Amino acid sequence: MPSVERRGNSIRVKWWGGEYVLDADGNPTKRKKYESASGPEPGVPFADDDEAYAYGLDRESDVRNNRHRRRNADRTMMSEYCDLWSASLDLRVRSNKTYRSRLNAVIKPYWRHYSVDEITPIDYAAFNKFVTEKYSVNYRKGVLAVFKMLMDDAIVKYRLREDSPIIEQRKRGKYKKAQVRRKKRNLPIEAIHKVAVNAHTIWGYTGWAYIWTLAFTCMRPPGESFGLQRGFCSPHWPESEPDDELREESLTRYKDLAALRIQYQTYVAEGRQVLAAPKYDSWRTAVIPPFLDAMHTALLASHRSPWLFVSMTGKPMLDTNFKADYWYPMRDGADERPSRARYERWQRPEIPAVPEMAGEDIYRLRHWAKAKLDEPGDIPNVAIEARMGHELPGIEGTYSEVTLAMEERIVEYLQSVWEKEVVGAGLWMPPFPIPSPDDLPSEAPPLFSGLPVLENE
Repeated sequence: MPSVERRGNSIRVKWWGGEYVLDADGNPTKRKKYESASGPEPGVPFADDDEAYAYGLDRESDVRNNRHRRRNADRTMMSEYCDLWSASLDLRVRSNKTYRSRLNAVIKPYWRHYSVDEITPIDYAAFNKFVTEKYSVNYRKGVLAVFKMLMDDAIVKYRLREDSPIIEQRKRGKYKKAQVRRKKRNLPIEAIHKVAVNAHTIWGYTGWAYIWTLAFTCMRPPGESFGLQRGFCSPHWPESEPDDELREESLTRYKDLAALRIQYQTYVAEGRQVLAAPKYDSWRTAVIPPFLDAMHTALLASHRSPWLFVSMTGKPMLDTNFKADYWYPMRDGADERPSRARYERWQRPEIPAVPEMAGEDIYRLRHWAKAKLDEPGDIPNVAIEARMGHELPGIEGTYSEVTLAMEERIVEYLQSVWEKEVVGAGLWMPPFPIPSPDDLPSEAPPLFSGLPVLENE
């Protein structure tokens, strides 16, 4: 029961706050820790003993019903809580980086004067309006998603709030159509060819092969494509597969098919280049048509790097500014560049823009690849989604599997697309690169890069 005492003209009430005094080792003793107040609000005294006693009873009720919150002086401020929450994250390196960026750029500055438990639904509505007006749709969704996780953990994990300030309810008021995904323009294969020709002008045969690889494998650019190593490419794989069980299984399954293994993506983490699992741990094997196998064989024979795709200067692609120096000129075109003394690679003819790709990200080629597989109508969805690195939900995902016949159909179909829509249409194709006798290696090039692998990624 609370106890009320008078001190001169003031009235003070004490109640048990649900905690015990700790000993020297930090273990709770049997001695209770009491809290006290001299008024219902800061600077407002109790009117009489009855009001003070009732206030104490209410606080003890909060303790019994798990509604108790610490006094104002002990409240956790949002800036402190954001740091606590961020430090507790156990995510992939880039996810951690993304979450911390949203916290530091938007959430912490906005809520810096608030404690965790004093944010109301009205406050959240104002925050929602602020980020909606200031940021893009995707960034707004990301910021609000992180804030929702903050509030959920504050309730369930840290018990800093009783309920969430985010109120889910049916919309009222003026109707506003939600923004949907960017409308995809029709993208004929001729447009892909134009991009590939531009890539050849900029990047040589590597660029030509890179564009067609994205368009016919559904790989995720840039991480998975930049991370494709020689030992996981069709001229060497599955014979070069490091895992004994997977190698034995794949040698039997793919003895008559060319395939590459999407085992890693590569990116920079904490200042160093690393290998990590593909997004969503979507390790997979992608069968490829003969024309693409021939491209990869010729490309690998033209250099000694462990990577399939190397930069204009023969370096790993992570060393480049890919968007500015590669993708934008491929997509938007570029002016002619005259020769420069001592810079043979600088000279370049004018590059035409590809109107069908205006403003598009290179990820558009992955979308095109998915749509192309949907066209014939006889390739099962489970095989297409597996090629994309997705898992089907529900019963279909549980009971379906990709069979060899499905993969053979994919190879047959993609080869027919190439022969009919590219070769049959008379579109330009570059010759295979042929290394000079002086460039022939005295020993086999490395199959793998040797970069560190983030095992927990």
